[in-house]
Amino acid sequence: MFGMSHESFLLLDAVITVIGLIVLITRFKLHPFIALIIAAAFLGLTSGMPIGTIIKAFQDGFGGVLGFVGIILALGTMLGKMMAESGGADQIAQTLIRAFGKERVQWAMMFAAFLVGIPLFFEIGFVLLIPLVFIVARRTGVSIIKIGIPLLAGLSAVHGLVPPHPGPLLAIGVFGADIGKTILYGLIVALPTAIIAGPIYGTFISKYIPGHPNQELVDQLAREPQSSTLPSFSITLITVLLPVFLMLLKTFADIALPDGHFFRTWMDMIGHPISALLLALLLSLYTFGHRQGIGSKQILKLLDASLAPTAAIILIIGAGGGFKQMLVTSGVGDVIGHMAVSAQISPILLAWLVAAVIRVATGSATVATITGAGIVVPVVGMIPGVNRELLVLATGAGSLILSHVNDAGFWLVKQYFNMTVAETFKTWTAMETILSVVALGFIMLLSLVV
Repeated sequence: MFGMSHESFLLLDAVITVIGLIVLITRFKLHPFIALIIAAAFLGLTSGMPIGTIIKAFQDGFGGVLGFVGIILALGTMLGKMMAESGGADQIAQTLIRAFGKERVQWAMMFAAFLVGIPLFFEIGFVLLIPLVFIVARRTGVSIIKIGIPLLAGLSAVHGLVPPHPGPLLAIGVFGADIGKTILYGLIVALPTAIIAGPIYGTFISKYIPGHPNQELVDQLAREPQSSTLPSFSITLITVLLPVFLMLLKTFADIALPDGHFFRTWMDMIGHPISALLLALLLSLYTFGHRQGIGSKQILKLLDASLAPTAAIILIIGAGGGFKQMLVTSGVGDVIGHMAVSAQISPILLAWLVAAVIRVATGSATVATITGAGIVVPVVGMIPGVNRELLVLATGAGSLILSHVNDAGFWLVKQYFNMTVAETFKTWTAMETILSVVALGFIMLLSLVV
């Protein structure tokens, strides 16, 4: 077509489609859910796919993603709501602050965010923990930036690299990676990455931008928690980390035991992400609910309320799955895969680059993750020995880079920390970029030994 080979036309078609998707979201402020549907339809039509195939491919991609991720998001959100209402996050933060001392409070906040952030969306973890930043800053006299950047780094690192967060889960489904190994590798990469981008960078930048919290927000949010009513640290930790423990146990059982072994069979069921999160949620109904004096009717109201904010996220994820499937079915993914093989670029670096470009353009880590994974997935079948779990992490790392004015998180941080746009670039945007680049470095090092 137009004097071009079919492969070249498909590649140009994909580039135009992705640019169009970016323009719809950024220039015309179209909701990503609608923009992804339009982009998928455009790619299907212009690539020559039959109408029936276009619709079926989108439906298959949409349903295939939500059949797993939608359930995970619902269960994880409910668990996070129970932890928020019971004061479990307060307990983790207070315990770590006591352990580290006021002079190292920035390390306590990073570890608190890292632990609390495992079962929570970034936005939920941020809103949950930001009062602690205000309280600790007031108690200790430490700069709000020195405390806040480590907290943001801890939340963002697990959000981009550690399941059961949506981004890593989406990439796991696309690449066919093992969730237990991804959790293990993700934790290995995320913790040192969060340390470098959090306490280390936060301490440095706070010398130049100390920050001045919004006094109205401080008055509204920085109420002293009643520690006597909080769940214990051990109970909170057991409840929050139960799904991670079960999924890791499943992986170890799969490695150590033969097929058909009684324990391995049961762990395959119990350690499945859906089962693991369901068991943790059921446990939380007691540890964060009835044990804290929250009645059954109130628990039901809390769980109902927790699901409403996830509706838009779930729809975007589903539409992203449909768009990803269109890339695969149209043959665009195969063309890009062959190009990557010919160029001899590392698949891990390719996954990071593609996700990073889409993240910078759209401002959405979710769109960047699922679109990037869909573009890169054909490489898995073309280059033998590619570690699928590290591809997941590389895609997640790329999706974190350079948060700027097209990202809701940028404005969230700016307003809560009462900074100018320039100050937000020097703190939040720089921290996110450090996270992304440092994580890629650790992933590349990990690829040498796994």
